[in-house]
Amino acid sequence: MPVRTAVIVTSINPPTPSLHALARGCRAAGFRFLLIGDTKSPADFALDGCEFLSVAAQHESGFAFARLCPTAHYARKNVGYLVAIRDGAQLIVETDDDNLPRDAFFAARERKLEVKALRNTGWTNVYGYFSDALIWPRGLPLAAVNAPRTPYVALPRATVDCPIQQGLADANPDVDAIYRLLLPLPQSFRVDRRIALGPGSWCPFNSQNTAWWPDAYALLYLPAYCSFRMTDIWRSFVAQRIAAANGWHILFHEPTVRQERNDHDLMRDFADEVPGYMHNEAIRAALEATTVVPGANAIPDNLRRCYRALVDMDVIAPPELRLLDAWLADLAVAQADARAEHVR
Repeated sequence: MPVRTAVIVTSINPPTPSLHALARGCRAAGFRFLLIGDTKSPADFALDGCEFLSVAAQHESGFAFARLCPTAHYARKNVGYLVAIRDGAQLIVETDDDNLPRDAFFAARERKLEVKALRNTGWTNVYGYFSDALIWPRGLPLAAVNAPRTPYVALPRATVDCPIQQGLADANPDVDAIYRLLLPLPQSFRVDRRIALGPGSWCPFNSQNTAWWPDAYALLYLPAYCSFRMTDIWRSFVAQRIAAANGWHILFHEPTVRQERNDHDLMRDFADEVPGYMHNEAIRAALEATTVVPGANAIPDNLRRCYRALVDMDVIAPPELRLLDAWLADLAVAQADARAEHVR
């Protein structure tokens, strides 16, 4: 049976060139394409091959989370994950409305791979392995940008399990506001390398070109009560902590999209990123000090422990814990519905 893949995007824009390209590619590949709207999304949004869920439709989805989640926030993308999971998606690929997909975006993906694999390297500037330029991913502590790293040729190879896979983006990659204000764009990355980070190795990953297998679905959760520019970054830190407990690696692979970035106010982006510049190292330390246990059944409680740690640090507001509980309850129902439908 072919893998049932769902592509999830959230947008407040009318159909962009990237969305048109995604819709065409999803139709050709047999993927489901879900676009999650927000209060500023066009009421008449329509795109052949794309299922648009307005806020009203999300409220009628049956998920308690959809009514509890703040509007005008990227975390509404969580509703799309739940819908896809309930309907039996066996792979979720997320991207943004300004990423033009290449053919490789729609190609078959393998979860277990023989790749260069890192462990116990601490903060690791993965972008440095894909480019000779001075460049780093959004969310990497600035003190780690130029940290020494083992040459690529000397990295060990191993066959590893990667249920979370981050694809890079060419042209206007996911870098922080400091990079955009000071350093040149466009930039492109190598296509002949793949690197997996295991326990003890840390690098932020984003929600712009990321694939998730069912074992890791609970880790999709995007927090809402935090900075917009940190929601997917802090999610990635929580996911890495719990993935490590399960012996999983996070794969970073060649670019399969080209970003034509929507208009941004870079100083506003900078302000939204300040909590990360100030706290990302402390967040990593707090998560490493948080007790998590292996096993798929333990992931919900592990998530609660990790987000409780972030709330205790005052980097995420306390209402997040209620929202997380709603997400986990909805997720359990969505997964049960998917299993029941599979049996039928």
